[in-house]
Amino acid sequence: MTNPIKGFSKLSKQGKIEWIVDQYFQDKEGAVELLQSYWHDDQKVQKLHDEFIENTVSNFYTPYGVAPNFLIDGKLYAIPFAIEESSVVAAAAKSASFWLERGGFKTTIISTTKIGHVHFMYDGDVEKLRTFIDEIKDRFYTDTASITANMQARGGGILDIKLVDKSDQLENYFQLEARFETCDSMGANFINSCLEQFAQTFTAAIADDSRFSESEKAVQIVMCILSNYTPECVVRSEVSCPIEQLTDGSGISHEEFAQKFSRAVKIAEIEPYRATTHNKGIMNGIDAVVIATGNDFRAIEAACHTYASRNGQYSSLTHCEVKDGIFRFWIDAPMALGTVGGLTTLHPMVKFSLELLGKPSAYELMSIIASSGLAQNFAALRALTTTGIQKGHMKMHLLNILNQLEATNEEKEIIVDHFKHNTVSHSAAVKKFCEVRGIKSPEEIKKA
Repeated sequence: MTNPIKGFSKLSKQGKIEWIVDQYFQDKEGAVELLQSYWHDDQKVQKLHDEFIENTVSNFYTPYGVAPNFLIDGKLYAIPFAIEESSVVAAAAKSASFWLERGGFKTTIISTTKIGHVHFMYDGDVEKLRTFIDEIKDRFYTDTASITANMQARGGGILDIKLVDKSDQLENYFQLEARFETCDSMGANFINSCLEQFAQTFTAAIADDSRFSESEKAVQIVMCILSNYTPECVVRSEVSCPIEQLTDGSGISHEEFAQKFSRAVKIAEIEPYRATTHNKGIMNGIDAVVIATGNDFRAIEAACHTYASRNGQYSSLTHCEVKDGIFRFWIDAPMALGTVGGLTTLHPMVKFSLELLGKPSAYELMSIIASSGLAQNFAALRALTTTGIQKGHMKMHLLNILNQLEATNEEKEIIVDHFKHNTVSHSAAVKKFCEVRGIKSPEEIKKA
């Protein structure tokens, strides 16, 4: 039975490891060796990684792949993906090559505004409060001048502040809602700092105003926080081509492909069960690039899924239209990203990713990542509506199965060659492995 510990965070890295292996592992020496084997050889780089989060004991590797041939707004990119799921990078690369010959991806930054709130409780005259907020609005800007100076120099800052009355949904609940432009920064710390100052300015001003009673002055600031829902920070990426250019050797006509594909998207637009899996596939492409570029994939996930529900039902993030002989496929996605600050100047692989992408602005990165999500969705729907999803996915998963079986390189070559012309499944892979190695398969053992 393990025992609780006090002061774990104050232990040295080695002390943390010793406690963990002593409490949870039988092979203590093996557990320590495994953790240490993932440490970076360069002590300075490892120290950098250790300080990204708290209680670090090792690094956790995720494969880092590259999908080339992404033509986005006339510029050719090789896009980095940090992801463990097989077939994602291959699918994205295949889509990129397909659309490379058909004009590539075209993007539009629809808007870049981010939002934050001071959530507070106020028990009093609403119109009096509304008038008061309008009167002191300039003070919000003045009192945050030191915070916003650098952002304003880059072309950003506070765009607007207004009072929002939510008391019909929760008694006495109001918001100071503020809009921000944060340029190449994701801007979370900037926004939160501004919001906390707004709260101080507001409470100090109302306390000094004789129009308010003592009970009205007793405003309770519940919290000051940005919103990761960014419906006003949205990018569109789209592809299009004449229907006759949709043939790709899958065996169905371009007319049937366009029809089935567009219907698959329509199903995802109206059926939440399908939309969830549909959008998960999109996020395979989006999250992997978000992670590789040092951005917050959890924030992007939350925003995209909320955006997919904005009309009252969870729906597809992508849309398709077949009209006048033209196939058009697009995505609108909320995308609050940064290319300065955070890990972008610290994490060596993040710096590598951004250089690989040509050191993009935040707006360019929005376009790149939305396009990677669209490419992933195109690949998935193309497979689903033609050969089926498992044929390609299982071939990519085959190596994982063979690694689990500890197949030798020679065995892998023989088995991979076999499945070039045969359907891959876990049981089929195991059976072929046993045949190549000359041992009984699990089925033969059961029969015996």
